[in-house]
Amino acid sequence: MADRVPASIQIGGNISAAVFADMLPIIAFEGLSPEWGGEPFDARSRVIGEPLALFDESCAWGKIDNLEAFCVEHGLPFVRWSGSYPGEWSPERLIFRGSGTVDSYMVDESDRVLLDRRLLNDLGSIAAAMAYFEAAEFAVPPLVVEGDPPAVPAGSTAASGEPGHG
Repeated sequence: MADRVPASIQIGGNISAAVFADMLPIIAFEGLSPEWGGEPFDARSRVIGEPLALFDESCAWGKIDNLEAFCVEHGLPFVRWSGSYPGEWSPERLIFRGSGTVDSYMVDESDRVLLDRRLLNDLGSIAAAMAYFEAAEFAVPPLVVEGDPPAVPAGSTAASGEPGHG
């Protein structure tokens, strides 16, 4: 039986409607929900204009391997957090920025990035440590699926429900 811990993932980037449709069965297979303890994810629960946020309170080994591999294959940036399993592994944050490597960061159960003495020595300076923290704070862009309605800027008359003037 798998060791199970809470895990969450945020996914962003631009994809076609067909690729999004290909992602849906992977999300279902992973057992992800749009909220902690919620119902299984349904495409209609996606919030347009925001990263796709998915959660699992009982994730096997804290990994969302199939979805993460899909994101890497399609160049979709993501941040995944998973909790610790005492005596086995610590919490971690994985970041994929849409290309390159998937980077792992040591975090606590509240997803705060941590440095230990070894890593601080390896980094060599406070400036390098600050750059490490900055890199770990990657903000996932919205997930934009081909065919989404255009984003409405905050504060515009369309967003406030007031009729436009023209």
